[in-house]
Amino acid sequence: MTCAATRYTRASKYAAVLRHSPIAQLPAPMTVRLQKRLAAAGIGSRRQVEEWIVQGRLTVAGRTAKLGDRAGPGDEIRLDGRRLDLGPPQPAVSHALLYHKPVGEVTTRRDPQGRPTVFDRLPPPEHGRWIVVGRLDVSTSGLLLFTTDGELAHRLMHPSSRIEREYLVRLRGRPAPDIVRRLLRGVSLEDGPAAFDRISEEPAPEGEAARNASYRVVLHEGRNREVRRLWEAVGCEVSRLLRIRYGPVELPRELRPGAWRLLDERLIARLAAAAAPPGAQAPALRPA
Repeated sequence: MTCAATRYTRASKYAAVLRHSPIAQLPAPMTVRLQKRLAAAGIGSRRQVEEWIVQGRLTVAGRTAKLGDRAGPGDEIRLDGRRLDLGPPQPAVSHALLYHKPVGEVTTRRDPQGRPTVFDRLPPPEHGRWIVVGRLDVSTSGLLLFTTDGELAHRLMHPSSRIEREYLVRLRGRPAPDIVRRLLRGVSLEDGPAAFDRISEEPAPEGEAARNASYRVVLHEGRNREVRRLWEAVGCEVSRLLRIRYGPVELPRELRPGAWRLLDERLIARLAAAAAPPGAQAPALRPA
């Protein structure tokens, strides 16, 4: 037997022993992207966690986190210096509810100015914490969705989902017909071109028809203040803005501002299906 053959035989025997070694049978440490780890624990949506990383607010094992960092079950993760208790893995079943946001509330968990937030009136979830799906500015009212599933929140907000958002808009004054056509064709905003998918005029209250106009508008994006900015780009001022639908979930007419409602099984299934990637099984949800 040649020296090369002898080395090959010994290497094969060593590899066979290593494959059957107890050490070789140990599972590799399970690490996932930091934003996925925190979203799965209900700490925040993927987009929100990414914002924390960019702002330098998150640390992993004592080191400031960067986009793309991964974390395992034993890694100490801190937000603004406070250690996060991620707890055991979340159950497959999560919770969801809708909320009628009034004007004057901010879509943040805490406000430096001490203004009321959309989280103040919500019931405590059984596990994790509520994650808001998208945002409404302080002057906008209407439908907000909340879930304890960070992955679901991420999919509902991701541009690739193309989930429709529907609003009622009241303007100061009446725009010319070509204004509506321009908004359907698309206009340029500071963060890129944008357009409404559909626009239909709403009947105005008696006495206002000659002065002000109201519209029902639909778009499939959730950029910051996009509805207001679209109208402002064509010289129109929005005096009132109400979100009435997010995907398959509509704002109940009888739900007063500041009130919330659990999603029933039918709406939950439709919402999860709308957020699921093509060919994927929708996540299991249930009312809180």
